Amino acid sequence: MSADDGERQRGVHVSALTLFRVGIGPSSSHTVGPMRAAADFAGRLGPGVARVRVRLLGSLGATGAGHGTPDAVVAGLAGLDPSTCDPAEVRGRWARLDGSPAPVGGRLLPLEQGDVQAAPLTRLPRHPNAMVCTAWAADGAEVLQETYYSVGGGAIEREGAPAAAAEAPPLPHPYLSARELLLMAEAAGTDVAGVALANECALRPEAEVLAGLDGIHAAMVECVEAGLSASGELPGGLQVPRRAPAFAARLLADGAAARDGADWLDAVAMAVNEENAGGGRVVTAPTNGAAGILPAVLLHALALRLPEGPDEARTALARRFLLTATAIGSLYAGNASISGAECGCQGEVGSASSMAAGALCAVLGGTPAQVENAAEIAMEHNLGLTCDPVGGLVQIPCIERNAMGASKALVAARLALHGDGRHLVSLDAVIETMRQTGLDMRDEYKETAMGGLAVNVVEC
Repeated sequence: MSADDGERQRGVHVSALTLFRVGIGPSSSHTVGPMRAAADFAGRLGPGVARVRVRLLGSLGATGAGHGTPDAVVAGLAGLDPSTCDPAEVRGRWARLDGSPAPVGGRLLPLEQGDVQAAPLTRLPRHPNAMVCTAWAADGAEVLQETYYSVGGGAIEREGAPAAAAEAPPLPHPYLSARELLLMAEAAGTDVAGVALANECALRPEAEVLAGLDGIHAAMVECVEAGLSASGELPGGLQVPRRAPAFAARLLADGAAARDGADWLDAVAMAVNEENAGGGRVVTAPTNGAAGILPAVLLHALALRLPEGPDEARTALARRFLLTATAIGSLYAGNASISGAECGCQGEVGSASSMAAGALCAVLGGTPAQVENAAEIAMEHNLGLTCDPVGGLVQIPCIERNAMGASKALVAARLALHGDGRHLVSLDAVIETMRQTGLDMRDEYKETAMGGLAVNVVEC
């Protein structure tokens, strides 16, 4: 079987349990990915290692400090898993290094702050988020060096390792484009979620798939609740207050807190990303920087359709929402990028808004053609969105941008539902446009904090 045949049998589908990862804030690419990479490297260390060093290249070096990357690397070397660890265990680990022995791959090795180095001007051609991990013996001889890429959404790739897709089994519906996705849904007599579910069940047992989706939904709800009950300022020095809790309290006090209202949608989206900015537990959806959009729109959908419905019906709706979003998100991950360092914020908030729009349209009764239309509309109005975080922190404009992305998803779904699915610009065309726009975008506007708001807003 040729490589092209293998690609055709697998398509671009990314498992929901990979696209949606439970992790910690503030960034999937700069926190979750580097932690996983550091843990993988530590697990490869053999006997005789006396010293290790990690170099953060490109965007990881440029905005790593504001994204908690050094802390994440030290936590990963110690073996912490971002999906299960207490976020408090990660914060401040790098600052506490003083050359004393620290846990690295099941042993204690001397670690100092200089062992995690930022090299923002060194960029590797494969991806702007790269990290080089090196280990030496006591006599100074190099015993291991690995290069990792944090490619977005917490996913990592190791230089020289076989691509995960190459080892995946053939799928029953191996779509490579939105057009093929719609054709396969029609041929199978199902909807977009049905195509995604069939593909998921080719990767793992159905019970495991459904349990995984329910776990993602539960983690999203827990994050919303945590964000709405928190208080105080966010870390990082910008003195940004958490606004979502007071926002929600005012809605409740004014009697305007209907969970299907646009104001509540905004409050929820902001609550999630404030929790993310504070380093709390979040679900990459498909990234941490855009983590508030899908939970906000999902809870909005539940409030619209089943405000007091039975648990079974609410669970089924949430599964359908997440599966639809998975199919759309796979198109972005496979044919463009969900990495802010590659495509700017259009790859993060834009992709999430598109996924949420299509998923909302589906659970409100839209046809597959209307779902594709909704996803297209949302991204069309996020094209060119830059990633220029002030201070390198996932706070300004990121938190409000999640509310805007959720609102755009809502409008896009409504517009699509008022149509019949026919439209001039296809989702495939807008994804390709997003990819090309990302290539044309200057590096200053792609998660480097070297342009835009990042340099035009004075930090106080």
